[in-house]
Amino acid sequence: MNVEILAVAIMTGLATSLLGVFLVLRRMAMMTDAISHTILLGIVLAFMWVGSLTSPVLLVGATLMGVMTAYGVEVLYKSHRIKEDAAIGVVFTFLFSLSVLIITLQFRNVHLDIDMVLLGKIEFTIFERWRFLGFDFGPRAFFVMGFAWLISLVFIAVFFKELKITSFDPALASVLGISPVLFHYALMTLVSLTAVAAFNAVGAILVIALMIGPPITALLVTRTLVKTLVVAQLIALFNAFTGYLLGSLLDLTISGTMATVTLLTFLVVMVCAPEKGLLGQTFRRQRQRQMLAIATLIRHIANHENTPEAADELDIENTASHLQWSRTFYRKRLEKAMAQHYLTVENKQLTLTEIGRHYIRQFDDDARLAERRDNT
Repeated sequence: MNVEILAVAIMTGLATSLLGVFLVLRRMAMMTDAISHTILLGIVLAFMWVGSLTSPVLLVGATLMGVMTAYGVEVLYKSHRIKEDAAIGVVFTFLFSLSVLIITLQFRNVHLDIDMVLLGKIEFTIFERWRFLGFDFGPRAFFVMGFAWLISLVFIAVFFKELKITSFDPALASVLGISPVLFHYALMTLVSLTAVAAFNAVGAILVIALMIGPPITALLVTRTLVKTLVVAQLIALFNAFTGYLLGSLLDLTISGTMATVTLLTFLVVMVCAPEKGLLGQTFRRQRQRQMLAIATLIRHIANHENTPEAADELDIENTASHLQWSRTFYRKRLEKAMAQHYLTVENKQLTLTEIGRHYIRQFDDDARLAERRDNT
């Protein structure tokens, strides 16, 4: 186990997933896709100017290109001629294809490799070191990602209220004097910066999985924004650690296994989450159907008590046919209702208990309240 590679993987996962929460809440997940591709053009143009792959100008150029991408999408969308998803598709494909053409035509003999750009190679990050005053502090990528994570963390902590309200209700934010546009572009700047920082580790494509995967997974198990941020960080930590172990054990690309673990984690949580998971929703629907059937049975008894048809309608053997239920279904609902003391059987006649009468009154009150609420 190489601790330095693991540290870079963990820091990459933490930095990317932190901003991803707000992108998902703002329904801008595909903007990550656009920015992660178009920053390549910023890197290429900055490289043409300075001629060095280690210059900080590349970081600035790529970040500015990410902001320009967000601005271009916004301009096209606000023209009301095309929808936002179409605007994203137009802008990012044009800028990304332009960067690929420049690389192909101008840098045939320079190690700007397309595979590295798209998929990254986190294993090579340990060869670029940060040395100061003769001391080797570790991989440069770890500190770059740590710097991006720290900036994002401070930005979220300082402007948490503004980010929260502009993410959930931009109109209300404008009324309160908070500029949604300002925080939109500030967020896009940080997303661009983080995507550039993650370029060496996971490339342009896999950064999307690391930025969006943990937040959408966290949203399945949390209800508040703070908890979502914390859980997303924990999930990113788990994905990075597990992805690194699998990549090392199976001799696979680590960034690829990190993205794969991110997907698997999301699928597991989507199925097994207590409230929002598929299994939980299935059990909840079954329980609701069961409660509705019991309420129907109790309502049938209440409607026919003390009527001339009571002897036939409430006969324990005939009720199933009157309700048009199968015998098996009827028997299970009857046993459940009796177990909850909603009804009893006297001389083969179904009779409501006080608990059953209270239940049906409460059911009627809730129905009237819901109807009144719908009408207002």
